[in-house]
Amino acid sequence: MRPSEQLKQNSIEDWNNATNHPFTTELAKNSLSLDKMRLYLAQDYTFIDNFVRLASSAIHHAPTLADRLPLARFLGILAGPENTYFQRSFEILKVSLSDQENPTLLKPTSDFQSLMLKAAKSGEYGNMVAVLCVAEWSYLSWAQPFVKSVESLSFYFSEWISLHTGEYFESVVEHLRTQLDTSFDNADVTKKETIKEYFMQAVLLEKQFFDACYK
Repeated sequence: MRPSEQLKQNSIEDWNNATNHPFTTELAKNSLSLDKMRLYLAQDYTFIDNFVRLASSAIHHAPTLADRLPLARFLGILAGPENTYFQRSFEILKVSLSDQENPTLLKPTSDFQSLMLKAAKSGEYGNMVAVLCVAEWSYLSWAQPFVKSVESLSFYFSEWISLHTGEYFESVVEHLRTQLDTSFDNADVTKKETIKEYFMQAVLLEKQFFDACYK
């Protein structure tokens, strides 16, 4: 079994709760409360800054150019199409400027921000890709079953699914999984345990984030 798969299995209850959540199920059925979607988008948008920091740190610490380039390309997506999606959604859903720029953070949002910065500052590539892998792999996992339903959805639902599915996004997730597999295999016992802790905490926070936005 791949190390990334084993890490997922270690957190399988939280993983399943995060990737089969009422929030995403209702989103894919066009029935999610718009107030919940507004809250979710305002909170999620705050992740971009620290996600870029974490991804940039991972690019810096990656072993080779071949390891760096896929992450560098993905940063372009975050800065381009994904950022544009948020701006268009904020406008259509009439999210206030204060909520766009300075929302009151939910605890899981704040905790995930801290985890990303902690991983970035750790100087350990394995810790960084563990958090990045959870963030992108969990989104692919919940979004993939709903690909065929996107045409019937409002754009702020459909485009969020489309951004986290498809051949390119699958390649990003596979790259992160491969990087995590290699980092874990090459780590000593102590570093393996640390990578595991980062992975498990990230999965738990993904689940708690959906819980908090849904409630």
